[in-house]
Amino acid sequence: MKACLCKSFGPPSNLSIEDIPEPVAGPGRIVVRVKACALNFFDTLIIRNKYQYKPDLPFSPSAEFSGVVEAVGDGVSEFAAGDRVMGYVGWGAAREKVVVEAKDIVRLPDGVAFETAAGLAVTYGTTLHAYRDRGDLKPGETVAVLGASGGVGQAAVEIAAIMGAKVIACASSEEKLAFAKSLGADMTLNYSDHPLKEGLKELTGGKGVDVVYDPVGGDLSEQAVRATAWGGRFLVIGFAAGDIPKIPLNIVMLKGCDLRGVFWGAAVTRDPEGNKRNMDQLLAWVEEGKLKPHIHGVYPLEDIATALEEIAARKVRGKVIVTP
Repeated sequence: MKACLCKSFGPPSNLSIEDIPEPVAGPGRIVVRVKACALNFFDTLIIRNKYQYKPDLPFSPSAEFSGVVEAVGDGVSEFAAGDRVMGYVGWGAAREKVVVEAKDIVRLPDGVAFETAAGLAVTYGTTLHAYRDRGDLKPGETVAVLGASGGVGQAAVEIAAIMGAKVIACASSEEKLAFAKSLGADMTLNYSDHPLKEGLKELTGGKGVDVVYDPVGGDLSEQAVRATAWGGRFLVIGFAAGDIPKIPLNIVMLKGCDLRGVFWGAAVTRDPEGNKRNMDQLLAWVEEGKLKPHIHGVYPLEDIATALEEIAARKVRGKVIVTP
């Protein structure tokens, strides 16, 4: 079978497409024929050995996928050959077949396309976990989404809107804000020409925001904490800006607000049943037409380096899908 292999750390151009032996479904294992897999920004880091997870060489990038069960090993009763599934594996999905455990996959409804399902696990899974499990988001509350046009940012706009929140999309250009508006944002704030703290206060009539969704970090984080409402929740998603902020704790005390970490990758391992419930909810929203993930482009496996280069250059709007 064909696989994209990272055999030495470096840029996407280092990746190769090679034929490797087909996998076997050992005891407790499942072989899935991959119909589509998705790429995320962290894939551009993991192939350079600059990510928190450091797989042994050689490995395939891509953490999330959808496909059809081809074979099951002894002891597997939850799935059977022919089942449509989606899943998360950390890395290794950019190949024609993957071997997984039952806990790694969920059943995929017939009405959900493989290309759509392949991109749900990471960004949408992170976001629903953030809002539901960590942020206690309630209908009618106000959410400020930083980096609102990025991968997790756009998921944050869409899901907050579905959950009945008022969404303030925050980004660095009018083009990005227009995209966020098309995803369901109620209000927008361009933090390249307007201070974030003052802007959020103005848009909330001085009250501040109930929940901040921050995948950016850097200088924006402290401004956003200062713009939270009494009892607000600041969700730490990531640090796309590159700098990890240091928040003065007196702000947290004076506002009675919470700083809450969101580490979806660990939550998947620690609470697989909770993750499955979240995946089922996402799939139900897709089936109902409430959630319509935007796909930037679909690339053949042979063009995976081009796709990763576009992600690294921040040229994408929506999910990047690869079809092995």
